[in-house]
Amino acid sequence: MTDKKKYKIVYDRDNCIGAGSCTAVFAERWIMNNKDDKADLVGGTWETSPKRVMILEFTQEELERFMESAQVCPVNVIHIIDLKTGEQLI
Repeated sequence: MTDKKKYKIVYDRDNCIGAGSCTAVFAERWIMNNKDDKADLVGGTWETSPKRVMILEFTQEELERFMESAQVCPVNVIHIIDLKTGEQLI
């Protein structure tokens, strides 16, 4: 059994400006919230330490699309971390 590489999204939703770029490139994982016109991370959970962010762990299969959604974010509030190395990829 091979050990799948794991990653984590850290999404600073409070600073999202609602551009919707992430939803355009990865609609299965990002949706616009009609209440405040900000993106929601599908499957994400809230974490409040040290600041309030949404987090989600995922595997290599989704890495390319999550990387693209982070790269198109105009305010850089989507970050991807390699859980094995601790390196922030974006």
